[in-house]
Amino acid sequence: MWYDEAVVYQIYPLGLCGAPLQNDGDQTQASEHRILRVLDWVPHLEKLGAGAVLFNPPFESDAHGYDTRDYNRLDPRLGTNEDLAQVCRAFHDAGLRVLLDGVFHHVGRGFWAFRDVQEKKWNSPYRDRSEER
Repeated sequence: MWYDEAVVYQIYPLGLCGAPLQNDGDQTQASEHRILRVLDWVPHLEKLGAGAVLFNPPFESDAHGYDTRDYNRLDPRLGTNEDLAQVCRAFHDAGLRVLLDGVFHHVGRGFWAFRDVQEKKWNSPYRDRSEER
């Protein structure tokens, strides 16, 4: 497989791009387009001979990225899904693969099903999800 020989460069975009420490839920944060700052790294990664870039985790979260709210959205502190698509295109054009890190077996308190349990308590259909195996 391609990854057996690839050099993977790891980027934690919330830190590298100077995102606020907490996601306050204000979607206007996406207007900052911070994820576009990684475009400046493309020439450097090409010189290093990297074959792929790993973004640790870029999905919308409460704080550090591993407390996910939405696996289908770029964290608004970094920008928009369109911004991420632009970054991916630039890396692909440079011959670099893009990997997105995520922890799919737990979520943050801002996750929609968790919020449903907080609101509806015993009436939530998601109340026993932690017990399912």
